[in-house]
Amino acid sequence: MVKLSVIVPFYNVQQYAPDTLRSLRTNTRDDFEFILVDDCSTDETPAILARAERELPGAVLVRHEKNGGLATARNTGLDAARGEYLTFLDGDDWLAPGYLAELVGAIEELGVDFVRTDHVQTKGRARSVSRVPVGVRGEALVPREAILPADRTTSVDYAYAWAGAYHRRLLERGLLHFTDGLRTAEDRPWIWQLHREAESFAAVSLLGVFYRRGVTTSLTQIGDVRQLDFIRAFDEVLAETAADRDADTLLPKAVRTYCAIIAHHLAEIEKFEPAVAKRLRALSAAALERMPQPLLADVLDTMDLDRAARLRRLRRRVTSAKAAA
Repeated sequence: MVKLSVIVPFYNVQQYAPDTLRSLRTNTRDDFEFILVDDCSTDETPAILARAERELPGAVLVRHEKNGGLATARNTGLDAARGEYLTFLDGDDWLAPGYLAELVGAIEELGVDFVRTDHVQTKGRARSVSRVPVGVRGEALVPREAILPADRTTSVDYAYAWAGAYHRRLLERGLLHFTDGLRTAEDRPWIWQLHREAESFAAVSLLGVFYRRGVTTSLTQIGDVRQLDFIRAFDEVLAETAADRDADTLLPKAVRTYCAIIAHHLAEIEKFEPAVAKRLRALSAAALERMPQPLLADVLDTMDLDRAARLRRLRRRVTSAKAAA
């Protein structure tokens, strides 16, 4: 019986993959497997992974014939996974020695559907700790109750799939797969679904994942059209939350988060290519129109002035354009 499956997608990360694989070697155990998904890399990543398949105990290499993006690569790993527990790691991040054994120990001891962990963000030589926004540690909690309040950072805003471990029963219930083809914000519908549908979770004070920020090949650093998949991701969050039995209670949080993400991208619009920037404005304006308007008005009235003003300007520009037409 495989105790833990670690799903690690790789795409053109030849500079970082050796560090990632070395960290997996310091976490090997006879009942751990490492599912290495090569998402059709075009650099030296495939050769690095071929060596890892031979040398890393528990390695299982899966190759994509066509690049599908992170969500699709993770789904490939989930389909191949045999473990009682599952976790993720990105191909440019790394783990502390012995972290995975501690992670399995934590979820086994608590007996919950999933656990969430803190992590270390790295940029060059700088290090900072990012903590799960859950005050109670080491106790079983109800995931649905951790979605709110709407006006504060909560567990659904800590959407990193690799910051935790998940029991196989969630996979069997269809709660661990990602929306196929999403190129960014793939964790957002996923984390909301987990918190709406799972029965128990816990936050644990366990540090061991090192998240590399500022990677030039990361989609968060590239202003191309793939970044706009956040619209599709949050449309999914909004639609599924609107259909939930507690929609009246949960929708304000979903709308507020969606608005905050739109405002964030508008604030960084200069990094986008001109055609993509134009499309970002159009898609964002359409998204605002799709939201429940009374609820949107309430959200804008309670957001900070800069973000609210940015969103209101976008709405006025669209209204003026329609009137002129």
